[in-house]
Amino acid sequence: MDADSDEQQDAVLLFVGGPLDGRVEVRAARHGAPLPTVTHVHLHGGPKVVSRYDLQPLPGAAGVYHLRPRSGGPSATTPADGDPAD
Repeated sequence: MDADSDEQQDAVLLFVGGPLDGRVEVRAARHGAPLPTVTHVHLHGGPKVVSRYDLQPLPGAAGVYHLRPRSGGPSATTPADGDPAD
């Protein structure tokens, strides 16, 4: 996605894992290159749940955001108060 020709195209982005699993978004070229990390905050009746996705660029104007794996501490998808998500 770093090539000049790719920056002129809209980017097709797929989300894998977590609450956004299966979502496909098209990022308009006028917004620039896709961000390397996306943070999704889910607000509902319970605690706030935060999920982080890391971009894996693909050839052309495409990429896949993968749910960030657990790193021994709180999971990639955790309530903001630090308690593990159900």
